[in-house]
Amino acid sequence: MNEVETIMAVQRMQEYISENISRKITLKEIAVAAEYSPWHAARLFKEVVGKTPFEYIRALRLTQAALRLRDNDEKIIDVALDFVFDSHEGFTRAFSKEFGMPPSKYSQQTPPIKLFMPQKVFDTYRAFQKGEEIMSENNRSKSIFVQVIERPLRKVLLRRGKKATEYFAYCEEVGCDVWSVLSSVKEALYEPIGMWLPKHLIKEGTSQYVQGVEVPMDYNKSIPEDYEIIELPPCKLMIFQGETYNDDDFMNEIAEVWEHIDKFDPSIYGYQWAPESAPRFQLVPMGYRGYIEARPVKAINENA
Repeated sequence: MNEVETIMAVQRMQEYISENISRKITLKEIAVAAEYSPWHAARLFKEVVGKTPFEYIRALRLTQAALRLRDNDEKIIDVALDFVFDSHEGFTRAFSKEFGMPPSKYSQQTPPIKLFMPQKVFDTYRAFQKGEEIMSENNRSKSIFVQVIERPLRKVLLRRGKKATEYFAYCEEVGCDVWSVLSSVKEALYEPIGMWLPKHLIKEGTSQYVQGVEVPMDYNKSIPEDYEIIELPPCKLMIFQGETYNDDDFMNEIAEVWEHIDKFDPSIYGYQWAPESAPRFQLVPMGYRGYIEARPVKAINENA
């Protein structure tokens, strides 16, 4: 059994679990999805994912339950039953073990927590296989949508790396689960982002590339360990958005947008690059919307 076959079997199990997360799932059902015996399927899953199938299912259910409690005014017992927990007490024990606080406290205070947000293993495998490749093989002409937006005075909850200047190095330094914490922030102004910090925001001995989520100036929730809050001044950003694409091709799509940005003259819109005024950032690549990246700019007449 080669590596790709193993990864694909595990991804089939992940997809089956995701589609059936709100009902009881048996190991036999998961094994049928994997096309292997229950024992072999469970071994492969633990080997690749780091959790047994049932540890994975419980973590996924608890995360979805946490999001329900964060975003809706629902009874805890109703949420527990919807995610196949037999009792309020059992759900509370599991929730407290997973997130370090009971669900009643979480629903009242909604601090940042570490959600369980697994990536499909085959997608992750392909991404890291491609991470070191030259990504500009595709020379076909594509449309890039450009617009200028303004961001207000705000804060950002972020986690710094050590030396990373891009996503893959950052994951090697701090792990790939930072997004799970950032995505739990109820007060987020926008979705989480990967950022390249300007020099004046980089602490000595830390990375240029970080991940964070922008929050209002009055944000006062507890800060998770290894994270920090910094202030970002108002700024203008030029947004570049590529065409929709097949998710498997995201590395080439990123490269194509980068190539367009490198050749782009912002003065046609009356702006110039302003790399020290704000972080450059990227949204998580999603094929249905195209790759999106923002670069800080300022109006040319601001120099007068």
